[in-house]
Amino acid sequence: MHESEVRALVESKLATIPDFPEPGVVFRDLTPVFADGPAFHALAEALTAPFEGRFDVLAGVEARGFLLAGAASALCGAGVLPVRKAGKLPRAVIREEYELEYGTAALEVHEGELPPGSRVLIVDDVLATGGTVEAAARLSERAGWRVAGISVAIELEALDGRARLGDRYEIRSLLQY
Repeated sequence: MHESEVRALVESKLATIPDFPEPGVVFRDLTPVFADGPAFHALAEALTAPFEGRFDVLAGVEARGFLLAGAASALCGAGVLPVRKAGKLPRAVIREEYELEYGTAALEVHEGELPPGSRVLIVDDVLATGGTVEAAARLSERAGWRVAGISVAIELEALDGRARLGDRYEIRSLLQY
């Protein structure tokens, strides 16, 4: 399926919720896309297609990134690296803290989960301010892996997350709002 067809299919299933989680915010809900087999399949393929042959593993960022990375992994045969919120992984971890609008958060991966130099494609649902995917990229690099790129379903352009990431990574987004 051509990328413009995938974009139209995903957009047709996307739910738009005004004033959620607070007044003035327009929430783009991907769960109807996940519930539709052909749309979910097309989205998963579209996230990896631009990076074909350039990654070894898909790093799914908690939580919707898990769904996207898992589906894409099943289609392309790459492994999945769960990038978890702090305190969720049972073995020794590498931790990366990052700034939120009202505080800080942290992401973690298991130490030694992948061989050094592994090529990691970071997958998430939304690129907003860029803090979460930037933390996932820094975490991957600190673990000794190479970031092959960042692939997201939706980019919220007004929040300028792409500028925060600069030109350090190739970033692909299927839908822009």
